[in-house]
Order: sequence, then structure tokens, then C-alpha cells
Amino acid sequence: MSTVLTKSLPAPPFCEREALRYAGCRAADGQTTGLLHACLDQAQDALAYRVCYTVSPVEIREAEVTFEGFTLPSAQLARNLAGCSRALVFAATVGVGIDRLIARAGALSPAKGLMFQAIGAERIESLCDSFCALFEQEQGVSLRPRFSPGYGDLPLEAQRAVFEVLDCPRRIGLTLGGGLVMSPSKSVTAIAGITARTEKKPQNKCARCRNAACLFRSETWISEPS
Repeated sequence: MSTVLTKSLPAPPFCEREALRYAGCRAADGQTTGLLHACLDQAQDALAYRVCYTVSPVEIREAEVTFEGFTLPSAQLARNLAGCSRALVFAATVGVGIDRLIARAGALSPAKGLMFQAIGAERIESLCDSFCALFEQEQGVSLRPRFSPGYGDLPLEAQRAVFEVLDCPRRIGLTLGGGLVMSPSKSVTAIAGITARTEKKPQNKCARCRNAACLFRSETWISEPS
């Protein structure tokens, strides 16, 4: 079995635009951004950035991929990993503190609850981006766009195999409930193919997604205040 490693990362740079997008804000006025930053200030001490990961050899067939210790059925994942002999398998979380803030605010201020939700979503995505960039830099490789259980034709049930291989509860305090819901909620498990440094990377993280109508699609639809 491949070695599983754990990292604690510093807080990645915060992207206000992404947080507003997760909050569903189509216009960034002063009151909205003020609330966002007030909630961010409150959340800073509640956030912890932790990742556990392993590098696994992969064997790719038409509609399934075999890793060290488990096999996942997914034609789309097989296409995503085409040409890769290894893959990065990882889990990331920003901790349970943000969940407590969301729950507390939800009972008192729906607007604050929404902003804490958006901050949590932005923070976990930024953590994944930062970790993948650090892995590429340290290993001198490129990574394919990450692919998570529940995306495309990869069943959510794949979470169980990832959790078992990474031992997420012991390593980063990330657990999996009976409904395959992760706790803390602002967490991600993902697989990313490892390629030579020279491979061209897609410029948009949403480029591989066919859901052009998605409200969270990364596009320039948030207008700035005049």
C-alpha cells in the first residue's frame, strides 16, 4: 500500500469574487461585501487547512480505473486519467469550526449564514487549489483537473474506498456518515492524474463540465459596483 501523508497548509489567498459567486450574488455592493468581510474576520480563527494524500499507480480500462487497493467504475474518470500511470488521491478539509458558525448564524441571521456557507466553499476550493499547486511544484509534475466522487458518472459510493485508503478520520478528523455525507461539511475528496510538467493545463477549472447552466460556473457574471 502506498504511503499516506498529511499536510497542514497556511491559509490560501482569499478570493472575494469566488465567495460572492458561491453566495449567489450577481451584484457586489458595499453592504454585501461589508457583510462578507465581517464574516470572514469572524471565521479566520475557526478555519484549519489540512490535507491527507497518497500517490497511487493506476490501470485504466474503458469504463473503470484500478488504483492500489480499489477499483472505481467510471468511463469519465478513465477519460480524465487517460495517459496517466499515477494519480494523486487526496482529502482536504477546513475543519468543523466553519460548520459551527453556519449553524449558529442560521438560527439568528440567514444573511450571515449564507456568507459563512460561501466562505466555507471558497476556502475549501482554495485549499484544494493551493495543495495541488504545491504538489506540482514540489514534485515537478502537472496535475489533471481533479475529479471527485459524485461528479459525472463516478458514484458517490466511491467515497468509501477513498476514505478507507486515506484513513481520513484518524489523519485529518474527516468522517463519512451513513448517507455518504462528509463531516466537516466543507471538505473534498478528489483524484487528479499526474502527468509530465510539459502537458498543457486547462485554463478554466469548469472547462470540463458540460453543465453550462450551473449557477456556480466560473464566469464573469458578477458585476462590480460603479
